[in-house]
Amino acid sequence: MLKIWGRRNSFNVQKVMWLVAELGLEHKRVDAGGDFGLLDSPDFRRLNPHGQIPVIEDGATVIWESHAILRYLAAAYGQKSAFWPDDPGARAAADQWMDWTLSKLQRDFMDFFWGWYRMPEAERDPVFVEDSFGRTNRDFLLLEGQLTGKGFLLGDRMSLADIAAGTALYRYFELGLEYPDLPGVRAWYDRLQARDAYRTHVMVPFGELYGRRRH
Repeated sequence: MLKIWGRRNSFNVQKVMWLVAELGLEHKRVDAGGDFGLLDSPDFRRLNPHGQIPVIEDGATVIWESHAILRYLAAAYGQKSAFWPDDPGARAAADQWMDWTLSKLQRDFMDFFWGWYRMPEAERDPVFVEDSFGRTNRDFLLLEGQLTGKGFLLGDRMSLADIAAGTALYRYFELGLEYPDLPGVRAWYDRLQARDAYRTHVMVPFGELYGRRRH
Protein backbone atom coordinates (compact mmCIF):
# COMPACT_ATOMS: atom_id res chain seq x y z
CA MET A 1 0.00 0.00 0.00
CA LEU A 2 1.19 3.49 -0.87
CA LYS A 3 2.26 5.44 2.23
CA ILE A 4 2.19 9.24 2.17
CA TRP A 5 3.90 11.37 4.80
CA GLY A 6 2.47 14.84 5.34
CA ARG A 7 -0.23 16.83 7.07
CA ARG A 8 -3.56 17.44 5.37
CA ASN A 9 -3.27 21.24 5.27
CA SER A 10 0.14 21.25 3.58
CA PHE A 11 -0.05 22.87 0.13
CA ASN A 12 2.39 20.41 -1.45
CA VAL A 13 0.86 17.38 0.22
CA GLN A 14 -2.51 18.41 -1.21
CA LYS A 15 -1.16 18.10 -4.76
CA VAL A 16 -0.10 14.53 -4.09
CA MET A 17 -3.32 13.57 -2.35
CA TRP A 18 -5.37 15.05 -5.18
CA LEU A 19 -3.59 12.89 -7.78
CA VAL A 20 -3.74 9.80 -5.55
CA ALA A 21 -7.51 10.25 -5.36
CA GLU A 22 -7.84 10.85 -9.11
CA LEU A 23 -5.96 7.61 -9.75
CA GLY A 24 -7.98 5.71 -7.13
CA LEU A 25 -4.87 4.42 -5.37
CA GLU A 26 -5.11 2.56 -2.09
CA HIS A 27 -3.03 4.50 0.39
CA LYS A 28 -2.33 5.48 3.97
CA ARG A 29 -1.43 9.04 4.93
CA VAL A 30 0.71 9.69 8.02
CA ASP A 31 0.46 13.12 9.64
CA ALA A 32 3.88 14.78 9.67
CA GLY A 33 5.11 18.35 9.76
CA GLY A 34 3.66 21.36 11.53
CA ASP A 35 2.19 20.50 14.91
CA PHE A 36 2.72 16.80 14.19
CA GLY A 37 6.51 17.07 14.08
CA LEU A 38 8.50 13.97 13.02
CA LEU A 39 10.48 15.78 10.33
CA ASP A 40 13.70 15.89 12.35
CA SER A 41 13.47 12.31 13.54
CA PRO A 42 16.22 9.94 12.32
CA ASP A 43 13.64 7.66 10.71
CA PHE A 44 12.11 10.47 8.67
CA ARG A 45 15.50 11.92 7.72
CA ARG A 46 16.38 8.53 6.27
CA LEU A 47 13.40 8.94 3.97
CA ASN A 48 14.11 12.57 3.11
CA PRO A 49 17.43 14.08 4.22
CA HIS A 50 15.93 17.56 3.74
CA GLY A 51 13.31 16.94 6.42
CA GLN A 52 10.38 18.15 4.30
CA ILE A 53 6.99 16.84 3.25
CA PRO A 54 5.54 15.25 1.23
CA VAL A 55 7.30 11.92 1.02
CA ILE A 56 5.86 8.71 -0.37
CA GLU A 57 6.85 5.11 0.15
CA ASP A 58 5.72 2.75 -2.57
CA GLY A 59 7.14 -0.56 -1.51
CA ALA A 60 10.89 -0.10 -1.53
CA THR A 61 10.63 3.10 -3.58
CA VAL A 62 10.90 6.37 -1.66
CA ILE A 63 10.21 9.69 -3.41
CA TRP A 64 10.32 13.25 -2.06
CA GLU A 65 9.52 16.64 -3.66
CA SER A 66 5.89 17.05 -4.68
CA HIS A 67 6.33 17.34 -8.45
CA ALA A 68 8.71 14.40 -8.58
CA ILE A 69 6.04 12.43 -6.72
CA LEU A 70 3.36 13.55 -9.19
CA ARG A 71 5.46 12.42 -12.13
CA TYR A 72 6.27 9.11 -10.48
CA LEU A 73 2.65 8.31 -9.66
CA ALA A 74 1.49 9.32 -13.14
CA ALA A 75 4.17 7.16 -14.76
CA ALA A 76 3.59 4.17 -12.47
CA TYR A 77 -0.21 4.24 -12.29
CA GLY A 78 -1.56 6.68 -14.87
CA GLN A 79 -0.41 5.08 -18.14
CA LYS A 80 -2.60 5.71 -21.17
CA SER A 81 -4.21 8.66 -19.41
CA ALA A 82 -3.92 12.43 -19.66
CA PHE A 83 -1.69 12.24 -16.60
CA TRP A 84 1.00 10.27 -18.45
CA PRO A 85 0.43 10.25 -22.22
CA ASP A 86 2.56 8.22 -24.61
CA ASP A 87 3.60 11.24 -26.64
CA PRO A 88 6.76 12.88 -25.21
CA GLY A 89 5.63 16.26 -26.51
CA ALA A 90 2.38 16.02 -24.55
CA ARG A 91 4.33 15.12 -21.42
CA ALA A 92 6.69 18.04 -21.97
CA ALA A 93 3.71 20.39 -22.33
CA ALA A 94 2.63 19.44 -18.82
CA ASP A 95 6.20 19.51 -17.53
CA GLN A 96 6.77 23.08 -18.59
CA TRP A 97 3.71 24.29 -16.67
CA MET A 98 4.69 22.20 -13.66
CA ASP A 99 8.16 23.77 -13.68
CA TRP A 100 6.69 27.25 -14.15
CA THR A 101 4.36 26.63 -11.20
CA LEU A 102 7.28 25.83 -8.91
CA SER A 103 9.58 28.57 -10.10
CA LYS A 104 6.99 31.35 -10.50
CA LEU A 105 3.36 30.88 -9.45
CA GLN A 106 3.97 28.98 -6.24
CA ARG A 107 6.94 31.13 -5.26
CA ASP A 108 4.99 34.35 -5.79
CA PHE A 109 1.78 33.15 -4.17
CA MET A 110 3.55 31.63 -1.18
CA ASP A 111 5.54 34.84 -0.73
CA PHE A 112 2.20 36.62 -0.43
CA PHE A 113 0.45 33.93 1.61
CA TRP A 114 3.27 33.79 4.14
CA GLY A 115 3.92 37.53 4.11
CA TRP A 116 0.28 38.50 4.61
CA TYR A 117 -1.81 35.59 5.87
CA ARG A 118 0.69 33.67 7.97
CA MET A 119 2.66 36.64 9.26
CA PRO A 120 1.41 38.17 12.52
CA GLU A 121 -0.26 41.44 11.57
CA ALA A 122 2.16 43.60 13.55
CA GLU A 123 5.12 42.07 11.70
CA ARG A 124 3.87 42.37 8.12
CA ASP A 125 5.96 44.25 5.59
CA PRO A 126 3.40 46.19 3.51
CA VAL A 127 5.82 46.78 0.65
CA PHE A 128 6.62 43.06 0.40
CA VAL A 129 2.94 42.14 0.67
CA GLU A 130 1.94 44.54 -2.10
CA ASP A 131 4.76 43.38 -4.36
CA SER A 132 4.09 39.67 -3.86
CA PHE A 133 0.34 40.10 -4.36
CA GLY A 134 1.02 42.01 -7.57
CA ARG A 135 3.31 39.27 -8.82
CA THR A 136 0.72 36.64 -7.94
CA ASN A 137 -2.03 38.48 -9.80
CA ARG A 138 0.19 38.80 -12.87
CA ASP A 139 0.77 35.05 -12.78
CA PHE A 140 -2.97 34.42 -12.73
CA LEU A 141 -3.46 36.84 -15.61
CA LEU A 142 -0.95 34.77 -17.56
CA LEU A 143 -2.98 31.65 -16.75
CA GLU A 144 -6.08 33.51 -17.91
CA GLY A 145 -4.50 33.84 -21.34
CA GLN A 146 -3.47 30.18 -21.40
CA LEU A 147 -7.01 29.09 -20.61
CA THR A 148 -8.59 30.98 -23.51
CA GLY A 149 -10.71 28.47 -25.42
CA LYS A 150 -9.71 25.60 -23.10
CA GLY A 151 -11.39 23.74 -20.26
CA PHE A 152 -8.05 22.94 -18.65
CA LEU A 153 -4.52 24.24 -19.06
CA LEU A 154 -3.61 21.94 -21.94
CA GLY A 155 -7.00 21.46 -23.54
CA ASP A 156 -10.16 19.51 -22.80
CA ARG A 157 -8.67 17.01 -20.34
CA MET A 158 -7.09 17.57 -16.98
CA SER A 159 -3.35 16.90 -16.77
CA LEU A 160 -0.54 17.12 -14.26
CA ALA A 161 -0.26 20.80 -15.19
CA ASP A 162 -3.69 21.42 -13.69
CA ILE A 163 -2.82 19.59 -10.49
CA ALA A 164 0.41 21.51 -10.02
CA ALA A 165 -1.09 24.96 -10.66
CA GLY A 166 -4.72 24.36 -9.69
CA THR A 167 -3.94 23.61 -6.06
CA ALA A 168 -3.34 27.34 -5.52
CA LEU A 169 -6.83 28.35 -6.61
CA TYR A 170 -8.65 27.45 -3.41
CA ARG A 171 -6.45 29.53 -1.11
CA TYR A 172 -6.13 32.37 -3.61
CA PHE A 173 -9.86 32.89 -4.04
CA GLU A 174 -10.84 32.02 -0.47
CA LEU A 175 -8.79 34.94 0.85
CA GLY A 176 -11.60 37.16 -0.46
CA LEU A 177 -9.39 39.96 -1.78
CA GLU A 178 -9.77 42.24 -4.77
CA TYR A 179 -8.63 40.31 -7.84
CA PRO A 180 -8.14 41.18 -11.50
CA ASP A 181 -10.83 40.08 -13.96
CA LEU A 182 -10.23 36.34 -14.37
CA PRO A 183 -13.29 34.71 -15.99
CA GLY A 184 -11.29 31.87 -17.54
CA VAL A 185 -9.44 31.09 -14.32
CA ARG A 186 -12.70 31.18 -12.34
CA ALA A 187 -14.36 28.82 -14.84
CA TRP A 188 -11.36 26.50 -14.51
CA TYR A 189 -11.69 26.69 -10.73
CA ASP A 190 -15.38 25.77 -11.06
CA ARG A 191 -14.46 22.70 -13.10
CA LEU A 192 -11.92 21.61 -10.51
CA GLN A 193 -14.37 22.13 -7.66
CA ALA A 194 -16.76 19.74 -9.42
CA ARG A 195 -14.23 16.94 -8.88
CA ASP A 196 -14.59 14.99 -5.66
CA ALA A 197 -10.81 14.55 -5.37
CA TYR A 198 -10.29 18.31 -5.45
CA ARG A 199 -13.02 19.06 -2.93
CA THR A 200 -11.71 16.40 -0.55
CA HIS A 201 -7.98 17.04 -0.69
CA VAL A 202 -7.49 20.66 -1.79
CA MET A 203 -10.47 22.51 -0.35
CA VAL A 204 -9.17 22.04 3.17
CA PRO A 205 -9.86 24.92 5.60
CA PHE A 206 -6.68 26.76 6.49
CA GLY A 207 -7.86 29.22 9.13
CA GLU A 208 -5.60 27.70 11.78
CA LEU A 209 -2.60 28.94 9.77
CA TYR A 210 -3.53 32.61 10.16
CA GLY A 211 -0.77 34.58 11.84
CA ARG A 212 1.37 31.49 12.37
CA ARG A 213 4.83 31.61 10.83
CA ARG A 214 5.87 28.16 12.03
CA HIS A 215 5.70 25.31 9.51
